Amino acid sequence: MSNAYISQLEQGKVKQPSPILLHKLSELYDVKYTDILNLIGYPVPESGDNEGLTDNLSARLGPVTDEEEEELAQYLDFLRSKRNRKE
Repeated sequence: MSNAYISQLEQGKVKQPSPILLHKLSELYDVKYTDILNLIGYPVPESGDNEGLTDNLSARLGPVTDEEEEELAQYLDFLRSKRNRKE
């Protein structure tokens, strides 16, 4: 898998990468394969629980600790307050 192809994936130029490629990426980035399939829009069999399904942000960040989640929330609040002051 070339850097150019990965760049095209990141930029959204490749609309439906192959499941085999997605599996390789899931292993490389330590992201659940079903999460990646779900984000791309491929059908994912129901596993009986929603634990394996994440939103786009979770998929991008990977697992976060409770402390990291709190720090991210505080930083997001800061960014939003900064943006609101400009408006």
